[in-house]
Amino acid sequence: MRNLRSDPAAMRRRLGATLDLLRTLHPDVPHLAIGFCLGGMAVLEMARAGQDLVAVSSFHGMLETSLPAHDPIKPRILVCHGDADSLVPRPQVLAFWEEMDAIGADWHFHSYAGVEHGFTNPLARDGTPNPAYDPSADRQSWAAMHALFDELLELRS
Repeated sequence: MRNLRSDPAAMRRRLGATLDLLRTLHPDVPHLAIGFCLGGMAVLEMARAGQDLVAVSSFHGMLETSLPAHDPIKPRILVCHGDADSLVPRPQVLAFWEEMDAIGADWHFHSYAGVEHGFTNPLARDGTPNPAYDPSADRQSWAAMHALFDELLELRS
């Protein structure tokens, strides 16, 4: 995880190759991407890299990057974030908002008060309950993603 976070250009190359393969295998499927934690960062990196996606949805993803977007972003962006997430403090949230505004991105940011990082995962890595799990934020974030994807897929048909 540290290696990928420290080299967003390499992450973008790997993700781009994966998307190229998926587009070859499923050329007629609308391309949507979701990710949790590092995966949330990954979908935002795909958007920043200019990937041709309909939408990306990041759940408690890392927002900071050393390669901020300078060109318009194609996909709609949904970020679901716990406001008490110590891994993504408020200055990083504000910097993300400013980055997205500067390039005119179409973004939504849902912030859940008092909610920590990992709020969608009821279990820790060892299988014990995850103290950061928040059932309400989990349900609300998932519903927000479904609502966005339903809207976008309905518009495409």
